[in-house]
Amino acid sequence: MAKENTKQLKQAHDFVAAFRQSAPYIHAHRGKTFVLAFSGDAVADEHFPLLVQDIALLNSLGVRLVIVHGARPQIEQCLNQHNVKSEYVNGIRVTNAVAMECTRDAVGSIRVQIEALFSVGIANSPMAGAGIHVASGNYISARPYGIHDGVDFGYTGRIRKIDCAAILRNLDARSIVMLSPLAYSVTGEVFNVNSEQVATYTASAINADKLIFLLDGKGLRNVRRQIIRQLTGQAAEEILNSRRKLDPEAAVHLQSAVEASQKGVERVHLVPQWTTGALLQELYTTDGIGTLVTASDYEVTRQATVDDIGGIIELIQPLEQQGLLVKRSREQLEMSIEQFYVMERDGLITACVAVIPFPDNSMAELACLAVNADYREAGRGDAMLRFAEEQAKRLGMDALFVLTTQASHWFRERGFETLELARLPVKRRSLYNYQRKSLVYFRSLEA
Repeated sequence: MAKENTKQLKQAHDFVAAFRQSAPYIHAHRGKTFVLAFSGDAVADEHFPLLVQDIALLNSLGVRLVIVHGARPQIEQCLNQHNVKSEYVNGIRVTNAVAMECTRDAVGSIRVQIEALFSVGIANSPMAGAGIHVASGNYISARPYGIHDGVDFGYTGRIRKIDCAAILRNLDARSIVMLSPLAYSVTGEVFNVNSEQVATYTASAINADKLIFLLDGKGLRNVRRQIIRQLTGQAAEEILNSRRKLDPEAAVHLQSAVEASQKGVERVHLVPQWTTGALLQELYTTDGIGTLVTASDYEVTRQATVDDIGGIIELIQPLEQQGLLVKRSREQLEMSIEQFYVMERDGLITACVAVIPFPDNSMAELACLAVNADYREAGRGDAMLRFAEEQAKRLGMDALFVLTTQASHWFRERGFETLELARLPVKRRSLYNYQRKSLVYFRSLEA
């Protein structure tokens, strides 16, 4: 019985901690517009109803959603039934009359399937009764892809225009807008278009806050098979242009992410293995689970220089006056500027942090973590914490510690544990201010 109670208490603690961690993101994402793209393989997967429930949950939390589905396996299945072989040239489908008929059938079937899953009458669904509406229609116009190198691509189309006004009207009405790989011409023809391009064009056209690709595979990984957490559009382009061998699916979506960044989409997420609830993990946890591609000139985190001292002072002075931070003079900042890192957005320093290493103890102190008051609702504090951890690991440290008087809960919610003062590095302990009575917390750094 005692073991059972302990287990229940742990489950309750984990739930509360996770819910608290998600709260800033719930607030930050409310009212924002996301374009979410997933493949036809996802639609065919047995876990697809769970994904629909997660999408419905996002809608109920106030996220404005445009979903874009693929249909490749469904089209392939239809062609096989007609004993017609699929034809691709340079990765682009050649859409003859039979393939066009199969595309229409596949898209129609998927549309009905998705609308049924979003309906309010699903038995035993967590979102039953939510009253979620799905809007779909002829939002995309296209023209023929044409003839290239002697190959007539038939009914394969190239996107011309997105009906932004119609999409935004439906989003304003709290409907989920659903787009497919079908587009229409002014003469009434129907074309097969690439779903990744539909998602990319739409995100740019409606000024979406995020473009999210759900990947069926393991995502974009480094040479140690670890997920690459964040890239600028420029860095993503460099990876694509390198000789590095990439997972084909990740490469396709990384190319789309680069294009979207170039078209003004500030945040593109590549979310792997969506069947594990990865969409919610990516959007509502501190570390996420996938790769974030950001516009190169939007916001950067970098080593501070003496030119940043004025911005740092402006950032930390209000917190010093509140007693949240120890007061630092300009001279002190100048002497320790190499230990500071800043987050800069369009020339404005929005956050800062200092990482002070103690090599003899393989520990580093996290100090002077501050975020501009106008930018505290978008996870920048968490981003600076992650950045500080990476810098500490780069310096060969095994743990990070922090002294705080008023932010203990913030650090505890992020996995920091109480550390006895006696376990601080001797050099740091000798500087401890007993009048402030700061609490000490630490967190081990994973390799």
